[in-house]
Amino acid sequence: MTGVLLLLAAVAALTAHTWVNATRWLRRPAGGPVEVAEAVAVLLPLRDEADRVTPCLRSLLAQRGVPRLRIVVLDDGSTDGTADVVRAVAGGDDRVTLLTGVAPPPGWLGKPHACHQLATRADPAATALAFVDADVVLAPYAVAAAVAELRAARATLLSPYPQIVTRTPADRLVQPLLQWLWLTFLPLRAMERSPRPSLAAAGGQFLVVDRAGYTAAGGHAAVADRVLEDIELARAVKRSGRRIALADGSRLATCRMYDDWPQLRDGYTKSLWASFGHPTAAAAVLAALLLLYTAPPLAALAALVAGAPAVAAVAALAWLLGVAGRAVSARATGGRWWPDALGHPVSVVVLGWLTARSYHLRKRRRLSWRGRPVS
Repeated sequence: MTGVLLLLAAVAALTAHTWVNATRWLRRPAGGPVEVAEAVAVLLPLRDEADRVTPCLRSLLAQRGVPRLRIVVLDDGSTDGTADVVRAVAGGDDRVTLLTGVAPPPGWLGKPHACHQLATRADPAATALAFVDADVVLAPYAVAAAVAELRAARATLLSPYPQIVTRTPADRLVQPLLQWLWLTFLPLRAMERSPRPSLAAAGGQFLVVDRAGYTAAGGHAAVADRVLEDIELARAVKRSGRRIALADGSRLATCRMYDDWPQLRDGYTKSLWASFGHPTAAAAVLAALLLLYTAPPLAALAALVAGAPAVAAVAALAWLLGVAGRAVSARATGGRWWPDALGHPVSVVVLGWLTARSYHLRKRRRLSWRGRPVS
């Protein structure tokens, strides 16, 4: 019973932290009319995105509240006619500049190099840069609201995390873990105030930076060989003595990251090893997650079979508290919580499997993404 009570206390403390982060410390940019006077460049890297760039680019062209908006698009070696789609959607709009990217040189990965090319070719008058991925669709005032929140936070980098669109069972199991992990384990207020690079998080789907601070931190050249270039960029900003901030961007943007299970599986596999670092650290973290969130329902069933209803009740309560933390996270970030949160123990198991697969393929130098090696 003592062990189950300790488990209950730990899960309760983490769920309480999730609630505090979600209700008190998480920034929420205004979703309504906002206007910024400064020049802003939106930067869109594309590689084989012909089938999904249209909604994204149309949403960029429909932005309001940014009179001095410029959009720079980079075709990064696409072979599916992405550039032709961009030209058709842009329709000669003089706010749009389409660039042809060059292959990354030795020491660079594809995404950082594409972002670096975009940043160096953006309008020199732009004082803020907004990096957007092709699977993101912005609300009409998203760029203006994000830049306004960047300035209000007095930060160099703001990550307004989009609402993640989930349609398949695999989506619903895995995708909500992104927001849940940082709302549960990352102290948001301390992250903003602390200069420690280890206290950093960011999502590259939609990222807004102060251009001067971005340049001073080394820009994407500082993270040229990093798989998780978004988090590493946030750390580089902190190392330069500047501030970062996270925000709930669910009212500003939606993101459908992967179309099917193979894409989702491979997308996470390519980068999970970089999230945890050394395999020993990954094993320790995953063991703790499995103990806290997967063991309670199993312990409850085992206790019932063994005729220990009191132990079963405590273990079931621990499971429900874990479910509550997942629900709080989902509701705070525009996600679906019912009945998905009930499957949280299974989600943690799938995360463990994806992480093991990531280390396995990295050890064999078989990790790649969109035709390019990533490790």
